[in-house]
Amino acid sequence: MAASVLPADWIKNWEKSDIETGSLEEKHKRDHFTQLVGACLFCVPDAVLKERLDPETLESLGLIKQALQFNQKIVKIKTKLFYKQQKFNLLREENEGYAKLVTELGQDLTGNVTSHLVLESIKSLIGCFNLDPNRVLDIILEVYECRSDQDEFFIPLIKSYMCEHQTLCHILGFKFKFHQEPNGETPSSLYHVAAALLQHNLIALEDLYVHLLPQDSTIVEEHKREILEAKQIARKLTMVVVPSEKTDDKEKDKEKEEEKSEKPPDNQKLGLLEALLRIGDWQHAQSIMEQMPAYYATSHKAIAIALCQLLHLIVEPLYRRAGVPKGAKGSLPKPLWSRQAPPQVETFEDLSKDVFTMLGYLGPHLSHDPILFAKIVRLGKSFMKEYQSESKQDAKDKMDSLLSCFLSIADQVLLPSLTLMECNACMSEELWGFFKLFPYQYRYRLYGQWKNETYSNHPLLVKVKAQTVDRAKYIMKRLTKENVKPSGRQIGKLSHSNPTILFDYILSQIQWYDNLITPVVDSLKYLTSLNYDVLAYCIIEALANPEKEKMKHDDTTISSWLQSLASLCGAVFRKYPIELAGLLQYVTNQLKAGKSFDLLILKEVVQKMAGIEITDEMTVEQLEAMTGGEQLKAEGGYFGQIRNTKKSSQRLKDSLLDHELALPLCLLMAQQRNGVVFSEGGEKHLKLVGKLYDQCHDTLVQFGVFLASNLSTEDYIKRVPSVDILCNQFHTPHDAAFFLSRPMYAHQILSKYDELKKAEKGNRQQQKVHKYIAACEQVMAPVHEAVVSLHPPKVWDDIRPQFYATFWSLTMYDLAVPQSAYDREVNKLKTQIKAIDENTEMPLNKKKKEKERCTALLDKLLEEEKKQLEHVQRVLQRLKLEKDNWLLAKSTKNETITKFLQLCLFPRCVFSAIDAVYCARFVELVHQQKTPNFCTLLCYDRVFSDIIYTVASCTENESRRYGRFLCCMLETVTRWHSDKTTYEKECGNYPGFLTIFRASGFDGGNKADQLDYENFRHVVHKWHYKLTKASVHCLETGEYTHIRNILIVLTKILPYYPKVLNLGQALECRVHKICQEEKEKRPDLYALAMGYSGQLKSRKVHMVPENEFHYKEPVSSINPGGLQNGPGNTGKPAAAAASATSKNEEGTAEDAGEKIKKIKMFLLLYSSTKGSKEKEDKEKSGKEKKEKKEKNSGSTPEAKAGGKEKQKEEKAGDNKEKTPKADKDKRKDEKKDEKSKTDGKSTDKESSKERDVSKEGKQKESSKGEKPPGPGSLKSPVPRAEGAESERGKGALAWRVSVLGEAGWEEGVSEPESARSFSPAEAIRATSACRLTCARVCVCVCVLSSSHRLLCSAPAPLAGSSKHSKSASPPDSPRSNDKDNSKRSKSTSKDKTDLAKTDKTSGGKKVVGHARLRRKGVAVV
Repeated sequence: MAASVLPADWIKNWEKSDIETGSLEEKHKRDHFTQLVGACLFCVPDAVLKERLDPETLESLGLIKQALQFNQKIVKIKTKLFYKQQKFNLLREENEGYAKLVTELGQDLTGNVTSHLVLESIKSLIGCFNLDPNRVLDIILEVYECRSDQDEFFIPLIKSYMCEHQTLCHILGFKFKFHQEPNGETPSSLYHVAAALLQHNLIALEDLYVHLLPQDSTIVEEHKREILEAKQIARKLTMVVVPSEKTDDKEKDKEKEEEKSEKPPDNQKLGLLEALLRIGDWQHAQSIMEQMPAYYATSHKAIAIALCQLLHLIVEPLYRRAGVPKGAKGSLPKPLWSRQAPPQVETFEDLSKDVFTMLGYLGPHLSHDPILFAKIVRLGKSFMKEYQSESKQDAKDKMDSLLSCFLSIADQVLLPSLTLMECNACMSEELWGFFKLFPYQYRYRLYGQWKNETYSNHPLLVKVKAQTVDRAKYIMKRLTKENVKPSGRQIGKLSHSNPTILFDYILSQIQWYDNLITPVVDSLKYLTSLNYDVLAYCIIEALANPEKEKMKHDDTTISSWLQSLASLCGAVFRKYPIELAGLLQYVTNQLKAGKSFDLLILKEVVQKMAGIEITDEMTVEQLEAMTGGEQLKAEGGYFGQIRNTKKSSQRLKDSLLDHELALPLCLLMAQQRNGVVFSEGGEKHLKLVGKLYDQCHDTLVQFGVFLASNLSTEDYIKRVPSVDILCNQFHTPHDAAFFLSRPMYAHQILSKYDELKKAEKGNRQQQKVHKYIAACEQVMAPVHEAVVSLHPPKVWDDIRPQFYATFWSLTMYDLAVPQSAYDREVNKLKTQIKAIDENTEMPLNKKKKEKERCTALLDKLLEEEKKQLEHVQRVLQRLKLEKDNWLLAKSTKNETITKFLQLCLFPRCVFSAIDAVYCARFVELVHQQKTPNFCTLLCYDRVFSDIIYTVASCTENESRRYGRFLCCMLETVTRWHSDKTTYEKECGNYPGFLTIFRASGFDGGNKADQLDYENFRHVVHKWHYKLTKASVHCLETGEYTHIRNILIVLTKILPYYPKVLNLGQALECRVHKICQEEKEKRPDLYALAMGYSGQLKSRKVHMVPENEFHYKEPVSSINPGGLQNGPGNTGKPAAAAASATSKNEEGTAEDAGEKIKKIKMFLLLYSSTKGSKEKEDKEKSGKEKKEKKEKNSGSTPEAKAGGKEKQKEEKAGDNKEKTPKADKDKRKDEKKDEKSKTDGKSTDKESSKERDVSKEGKQKESSKGEKPPGPGSLKSPVPRAEGAESERGKGALAWRVSVLGEAGWEEGVSEPESARSFSPAEAIRATSACRLTCARVCVCVCVLSSSHRLLCSAPAPLAGSSKHSKSASPPDSPRSNDKDNSKRSKSTSKDKTDLAKTDKTSGGKKVVGHARLRRKGVAVV
């Protein structure tokens, strides 16, 4: 094969190298050339050699006879071809022949006339009249053009007549060229003739195509020019133009339109294409369309309609079988007669042959035929139903290719065609019937292509986009609340065709102007279902815009555009039936990515659709209503009206369940709370981090409430796992885990309770309670076991899992019935019913309907109240039985309370506003239930003592909830504080108010062990004072969060704090300073401070002086004449003095039990008020300093004590910034009092005078320049460490005493070494310090050691005791010794009886009375 090719190529190149010519001059070369060519004769054809070689060479090779004859023959042939005129002699032609030819061709063809007979006649005419055959063929084509409907006759005639295809093609080409004049118009009949000849392959498209105009390059340039003009028009519509320029532009546009309105040049290629489509020749039509730019051909309406008609015919059988709706009829189109037309489709697989290709060429111009549009959509709908119902995977895989084809058609044809349809809402709804069968991911992909790419591909769509934006601007400029209806209709008309462009502009306006949200939402009621779905996509796209920052420029707040879109989401999705899956999945994906900004959207959607609001600004009435049933919550618990949310909440629930998003959203939100702080909030402003945390937490609470109230019991239990799985596997925080599982346990308990009731029929209340308790035990037993794994084993030494699970599983609904809230709502409904009856203008039908609604609501509320009342009674009975097993006595009460606060109270009190109330009420309930081993006083003391750290670590919303919790706690304390009867009733005989704790439990018979009312008032004052110190400290820090949070907390607790005038003045002074400092720097703090300041001033009228708040020792002189020879005793007989002494001794003996309790309270309060500053000073001072000071100060114990005191005062003076003014005054008083005691020459009267003198001196000093110790001079305390409380009793007192409950009074407690070497000066100083600083409790204490014996007494009388105080003598006074001995004997006898009683009640464990105190060195007088 290579041998045959190479010589031929070589011979072809002879002309270039001229080998043959060069060999003529030399004979040997000629011979070699001849031999070479002769050798190639077997492989090179003779025709090729005759064509290329000279005649002489051919003659020598023997291919021709003679070269001369061969040359003469070539000349004759060339002359005949190129120079001789090949025409018949026109003079010999007869016109009659042509006339007869035309008559023959124009005869009636309906009879038995066939093309064969006519052809024979034509041949006869040609021969008879010497007609030119080519002219005859031209006349045949002319007649065919005139009678173009006779294809069946002329096509066979031309086939039989013609001999060459080129001749026919040239004749047709000459005809087309004849019409290519500037004003010429090619007749459609000529296009039809050419199309018919092409269809029957009588001519070739390539031969005819070159005769047609315009050129392909001209068509491409025209298409580019159209795109450019369309873009210029769009640019002009989006530009801001001055009115004068607008008129000029309008004139130019008119001129251009006039130019365009002139007749466009005839496009013969498009005319031929149309003719081909009309006769069904798709192959040739497709070939022509491929030569042109995309959609250029179908942009001409005639071609688009022709292609649509062809598609009608092809899809008709399949449409009749699968696409026709039930009950629809419709007319059948005329079938194509041509056998060469594309075959009709019978199945969906046949669509992929030609139909999808045709639709692809048609593109957006399917809009010219809405009927075909509907047919294609219905076929797609039928296919999707078959696809979804197909269960076999193999068949489904085969159908996947068809699915992708339908998606492509929807993207490239259906949606662009809808854009070009003018306001066809029916087509939009029809298309939605098809699209809704796709998953939302497919739909949103289609909408994205439609919005961002389709409009830029077609010149016509570019213009439509610009016109849509221009029209949208016109509508939005005029949209107000008053013209919502007409504007809504205009928006609806515009949205039927171009929803993506319209909604994109509307959303951009809403992001700038949030006041448009309400009118826009109201105006969207004329949209179609497809438009609503597109709106959801546009909202998600706007939310996910990467070019927009979700934080404001100050990086402290969320951007306003995001807040506006969130509000729009809530309103739109509530009002209109829009699918939520896409939006919910978007929020879920954002949470997966660690972004919590978009939780604002979920919060708004749940709030609007379900009517569930989460806000910390609820009123007391709303909060009370939120503790009731669902009906009460709906009526009185929310700010807005939440009626008509049943359908919208159902839609939200269905969307969550269908796409399995309920639990993932909960878990992601619970985990994201910490992610906001540690991951997301790395470089963000602290204020923004707090807002994001609050938003995440509030949305979690709101979403959890929605799920609990809307999901059925089965759905909820099936989706929410148990607590241990939530915490251990999903790493959910404990508070969120219990929050999610709490409704599940409630459902399970109620269902189990119903089962037990049905199993055993019994109507007695007692039986129902037992069944309820049994149901609780069965449901909660696994929970008790599960919670053990949540904390270390050491935790369960103090509290039992049962108590822990009970606390976290109950709600306010279980603890109390909001009776007043139910009554309030019932009265409202009754008032409404009465108003309806009295309204005479309301129509009767409406009046009847409204009255029925109110009556039904009233009945629901009453039934709900009754149901809750029974439930609460059952729960309280259950708690009453469980309480004995809640708390263990393995460790101290302090440890138990610490665990309770740490694991239960504090985590839950900041979870929600209702939980804050619940925590306070639960503490009160545990107290009321007389729970063993629970110290109420210690719990309240730990809550109120140091709130600095808690407040500082809260977010803004958490501080509101914490403030509400403190307010509820203060409410309880204030109620007990305000009325002695209430106190005695609710606290007097309760174990929570014991001041002595016995291992054997509570002994209700011993009144002396209880804290009395007056001492409780002292303790409440101490709590108020500590709250003030903590508040002042936070206000003085200068930190934003400290100041903001404490102002929020103070605002929340304002109804119950401050109650004391001087504390209120201190706060007022400091808040006023905040107002001055923050006015220009931080306006939000300034607003908070100003708001609190105004409210505080309005509460001043409710504040009382300190001596009214609790009993305060009056400053008065005491007459010591009854004990010493002085002026006060002159004139009095000795008998009277003796009788007075004996009365005092009797009173002292009778009140021995009371005095023990007061001693304990003295030690308690003295230890609790011991400043942390003194402890720090003591820790700093070493043994060397102590020895040095003892040497310098003196040798006597009194002198040593005085030196120590002076040193303490010097250290306190060095830290004036940190020590409150009141503490300084108290220490000065202590020093003076110590001096008077150690001298032994003055009585309590003299010490009080000295205090008065010292106060006067201080006032004089303050008048010289120093500030008086007023309320505003409170300084912030140094925060005390938690371990300091347990060690406060050491040092100054003889043994360890903790605040309200350390085991220092039981048997077996070892005494420290300091108890054996305790100086009288220190005892006096301790007594005076207690008297001066700690509410001035009247206690008589004597501290004894081996070398000293001192008796001291407090001058002020106790509440309920004698009016005159009992003073004491110095230790060397005989009277005092006698009196002391007599009192000792009486108190000892009293102690013996007390000890005997306690032995019986305490199980053989002796409790220390007076004798125990004396053994420790304390004597009671």
